[in-house]
Amino acid sequence: MNFKNFLILNIILAILISCGQSSSVNIEGEYSSFTPGEIWEDNQGVHINAHGGGILYHEGVYYWFGEHKGERSNSAFVGVTCYSSTDLYNWKNEGVALTVSDDEESPIVRGSVIERPKVIYNAKTDKFVMYFHLELKGRGYEAAHVAVAVSDNVAGPYQLVKNGRVNAGKWPLNMTDEQRNYTVESAHFDKWWTPQWMEALKDGLFVRRDFEEGQMSRDMTLFVDDDNKAYHIYSSEENLTLHIAELTDDYLGYTGDYVRVEPGGHNEAPAIFKKDERYFMITSGCTGWDPNAARLLTADNIMGPWTLHSNPALGEDAELTFHSQSTFIIPVQGKEDAFIFMADRWRPKNPIDGRYVWLPILFEDGLPVLKWFDEWDLSIFD
Repeated sequence: MNFKNFLILNIILAILISCGQSSSVNIEGEYSSFTPGEIWEDNQGVHINAHGGGILYHEGVYYWFGEHKGERSNSAFVGVTCYSSTDLYNWKNEGVALTVSDDEESPIVRGSVIERPKVIYNAKTDKFVMYFHLELKGRGYEAAHVAVAVSDNVAGPYQLVKNGRVNAGKWPLNMTDEQRNYTVESAHFDKWWTPQWMEALKDGLFVRRDFEEGQMSRDMTLFVDDDNKAYHIYSSEENLTLHIAELTDDYLGYTGDYVRVEPGGHNEAPAIFKKDERYFMITSGCTGWDPNAARLLTADNIMGPWTLHSNPALGEDAELTFHSQSTFIIPVQGKEDAFIFMADRWRPKNPIDGRYVWLPILFEDGLPVLKWFDEWDLSIFD
């Protein structure tokens, strides 16, 4: 090697070392910070494929469950994936936790829609319970089912237990007798979205319509409270109203107690956490795959009443929630009042390339706020 080539090589090496020092990857090839919206590789060097996901912390390990996306379709052709981590930065691919079926009669047949999987652990039964939004193959988004799957092992395999609508034959706790007995029906309106139609919607138009079959359930999350009571929070009533439904002690069904939150508010993508005996929920509006402004709701009791606040995101692109949509809020173990806002940056033309936007939840005047960081780490909570 002549001197000129030797000099060029050393310059290149110096540049590479400099770049490595300024990135979120340390010298061992592991991540040491979060870089929202960037490619996030797993332990195999592949961009993490766990969209619309949620996190379960179990026996010292975080488990990330999410939708496996392909290059051309948002439908489920693989299933629900699982990744594990002890530090939240670096993730090991644990494989497919819930596999789609080749049986055309199965509700989760290949090509169905599986969205926003969440897993909770039931200490009484020693079972891991997964809920997700399920749409039946070939029926668009009309089914609006919730599906429940169970496993003896945190990473799976999970087996589908049941699917269907929610709380058939049950009235919301916060729906009055008068509202339950109204005779107004959808057929009485020539058009949706008129002031009269919206008032009817708020008074339970779709709750009454779906009373016998059960309530619609689309975008969803799960929440386990301090007393181990678990709740299913989901977008219902044609995505116009959120419901919060209490689960049975085994987490496999419903007690029949549920409430409506923000009737007519058009909320989806709920993510919830608890701090100082107060409940906080971040949601989004409904604009398809396009981002919009986040919403914040608070309550002193999980069953309400809930109060709507302004957009918790601040700064540039706050009106688009930094080009992302909420999916889950992670309590950081070992740090007091530390929570991470977990969101997706959807790319419907190439779903597998969807990015993850994780941001620290900060607090101002007692309310959570979201601010953009190109790069950050958990020391922000110290």
